[in-house]
Amino acid sequence: MSSHNHDNHAHHHDDHHHDDDVPHGTLYDYVVGFVLSVILTAIPFWLVMGKVIDDKTVLSLILLGIGAVQIVVHMVYFLHMTPKAEGGWNMMALLFTLVLVVITMAGSMWVMFHLHANMMPMPASMTGM
Repeated sequence: MSSHNHDNHAHHHDDHHHDDDVPHGTLYDYVVGFVLSVILTAIPFWLVMGKVIDDKTVLSLILLGIGAVQIVVHMVYFLHMTPKAEGGWNMMALLFTLVLVVITMAGSMWVMFHLHANMMPMPASMTGM
């Protein structure tokens, strides 16, 4: 009976150590991630400080795109978030979070736009001018 309890304890103990299949970064991965992060930080800095692009909308879209790429670089090279990590649950949690963020941001923008469009104009006497 004691060997049966020992086997269950060993099996239970093994259940807590599932990181054998989790990808761990090598020094090369960290260096590649660091170099990409530096480049993806330097480019927007140069674009803004050098006034390379005059159109603010185009510049904003480029900065947004570079920021999104940098998020992916950080998640892959530093957080090791791949579809294989944790049996895919990390990726599923990330996708769920992204969906919630997009819904929240889109809903907030929609509400703010409609509030602005539907607000009654204030007379000049009420604004203190």
